[in-house]
Amino acid sequence: MAGSSRTSFNKRQKERARQEKQAEKAARKAQRKQEGNPSPETPVDLTVTHDEDGQPVGFDFHDFQS
Repeated sequence: MAGSSRTSFNKRQKERARQEKQAEKAARKAQRKQEGNPSPETPVDLTVTHDEDGQPVGFDFHDFQS
């Protein structure tokens, strides 16, 4: 009988830890949403360059690094 109470205790502890982790994750998500950080997909300070014929040159992979 003592063995079954120990496993129940372990299960409760594990479930409590899972719930706490889930609550912390939800709090972090809500905080990020509240701060309103700009999404990383939006380009910042991209400068259009032109070649010798005056045509715009396409962007390179390195143009999008911050």
